[in-house]
Amino acid sequence: MKTSQYILFTINKFPRGFVFTYLDFTTEVNQKEAVIKALNRLVSSGKIAKLSKGKYYKPENSVFGKLQPIQYQVVKDLLEDNGKNTGYLTGYSIYNKLALTTQVSNTIQIGKNQVRPSFRRERYKIAFVKQKNTITKENIPLLQLLDAIRYIKKIPDASISDSCRRFLAIIKVFSDKDVNTLIRLALKYPPSTRALLGAILEQLQRTHATDSLLKSLNPISKYKLSGASKVLSTTEKWNIV
Repeated sequence: MKTSQYILFTINKFPRGFVFTYLDFTTEVNQKEAVIKALNRLVSSGKIAKLSKGKYYKPENSVFGKLQPIQYQVVKDLLEDNGKNTGYLTGYSIYNKLALTTQVSNTIQIGKNQVRPSFRRERYKIAFVKQKNTITKENIPLLQLLDAIRYIKKIPDASISDSCRRFLAIIKVFSDKDVNTLIRLALKYPPSTRALLGAILEQLQRTHATDSLLKSLNPISKYKLSGASKVLSTTEKWNIV
C-alpha cells in the first residue's frame, strides 16, 4: 500500500474531531517527510483540516460549517506524557461543565505542576495554572473543583452566592473518602480557598475533617467574598466577609 493510501485509510478510521500528527503514522510508515507532504495535500483537498503547525483533524460538518475539535482534543498533547497525566483542563471549560456558568470561552486553561507562558493555537489562547499537588487521573475532578472554588470571583456571569449554592450541591453527594481527599488537596491551595471549602463543608455538616483546614489558617486574616454569607451560615467562623 502506498504511503498516501495508507494515511487516508488510517484517517478514515479516526473519529470526527480527532486531532493527530505525523507521529500517528510513523509506526508503520517510517517516512516523515512523505507523511507530512501527504497530510498537507489532504488539507489542500479539504479532506482534513489543520489545527496548528503539525496538528491536523477530521472536521465535523454542520449547517454552520466545519466544527472545531473539542477542547480536550485541541490540547491533549499538553495533558499527557506517555500515558501519564501531566495536566488537566480547568478554568472556563470546567466552570461550564460544573454548571457554574453557561458561558464558553476561547481561552483554554490547563492545570500543571510546571507552567509555561501562554500561547495561541488556532482560535484558542492556551493558558496555564500552577498546581502544587501531584496530578493523577483520580484526583483531577477534585482539583478542577478546588480551582473553581479558588477562582470563584472570576467565574463569568455568576455571583458568589450562586456559585456557593452550586458547590454545596456538588459536594453534598461526595463520599467521606472524597471529602477527605478534597481537604488534603486543599491544604496546598491559598488560604481563601481553604476557608471557603471549610465553610461549605460545615454548612453540609461534614465537619469530621475540617479541623486541619481551620488550623491551617491565620486566625486574624479576613477573606472578602461578598455574597457568600447569603448561602453559608458558617462564614463568620471562617473569617469570610
